[in-house]
Amino acid sequence: MNRWDADQESLAETPDLAALAALLADRTRAAICMALLDGGSWTAGELAEYASVAPSTTTEHLNLLVAGGLLAEERQGRRRYVRLAGPDTAETLENLAGLAPYRPVPIRSLAEANQRRALHHARTCYDHIAGALGVAIVEAMAERGLLARDYGLVLTAAGAEWLTALGIPDTGPSAAHRAHVRTCFDWTVRRQHLSGAVGAALYRHAVDRAWVVKSPTTRILSVTEAGRTAFRERLGLPDEALFPSLAIAPPRS
Repeated sequence: MNRWDADQESLAETPDLAALAALLADRTRAAICMALLDGGSWTAGELAEYASVAPSTTTEHLNLLVAGGLLAEERQGRRRYVRLAGPDTAETLENLAGLAPYRPVPIRSLAEANQRRALHHARTCYDHIAGALGVAIVEAMAERGLLARDYGLVLTAAGAEWLTALGIPDTGPSAAHRAHVRTCFDWTVRRQHLSGAVGAALYRHAVDRAWVVKSPTTRILSVTEAGRTAFRERLGLPDEALFPSLAIAPPRS
């Protein structure tokens, strides 16, 4: 019988969830990650202004986030750009936000209230549509048999035909091995919105056809009149899914 030698040094690997939690435990680092959910690349100066902290402090936070694998960086001359490490990181952050407790924040103006309503209605989550609009799209696709709930969402044959009819190219598994259909737990609506390759393809199509227009400075998406017509005709979305709600606070589950 083999006996374990206590003097024998042996190492095994296990996920260090506490290290990931520590990265996001700081509210400035969490705010930086949430800002980068727009899918873009930001400079340290832009993030310092967004988070209202000193550039030197922002740099320290960015170094930790890059070393921890949540962010990727790229240098162009003297400029340093950072972005989320990839779509899986974005989906993880959105899911965590959906599980997080709410905390009260002051709303100081009508403009800020309107911005929050717009953010809750439709926004980018890296490369797909989030918010009430994103949730409504998932529910409408499921009702029409375009998505099936089978150990998670899957695209049906009818769904593939629907995408083809829209003119969306094949979104099957790619060399990057990105999941075909995935969902994020939407933090504003507390239900699932569509991510993965299909969600990204739908977002690109909506942008290319000017169904939605992204704000140049925020994650907010505005649904155009052409978009409202398209979403009504293609998915039967009701008006309450196509216009921002008058409510500011997200529904609590």
